Amino acid sequence: MFSTRVLLLAVSISTALAGPWASICAGKSSNEIRACDSHGCGQYSAQRNQRPHPGVDVLCPDGSTVLAPFTGTIVGQEKPYKTKNAINNGVRISGRGFCIKMFYIKPIKYRGSIRKGDKLGTLLPLQKVYPGIQSHVHVENCDGSDPTALL
Repeated sequence: MFSTRVLLLAVSISTALAGPWASICAGKSSNEIRACDSHGCGQYSAQRNQRPHPGVDVLCPDGSTVLAPFTGTIVGQEKPYKTKNAINNGVRISGRGFCIKMFYIKPIKYRGSIRKGDKLGTLLPLQKVYPGIQSHVHVENCDGSDPTALL
């Protein structure tokens, strides 16, 4: 019980120190979560093929510049699919107590430091793979928790 409280306090302090994350899509003043469409809903834990959605989908038009949500280190490439397709790319970023995966972007690099608001990459063409979907960046906490409050 005590260790759970200490962990929750540490997460709260870490979140407060980092502040809210920056806008993820260049040209947008805030992070807007994808609504429901024929391919599903963008909210955390929305049902997808009999399983909960593990992240949040932030609206961003195909080809848009994607920005780093916080200062940290890009620690490697992430691929959301086991098979190859036009949108199977992304990165993992760690910093200030956070670890996230961001999918459907062509990053400018797969390793190295990045600052909050810097160009991270370009949104890949979701419309080519999922016609009719609301184009978005998928943001997922590495620990599986809900990132919505920071967006």
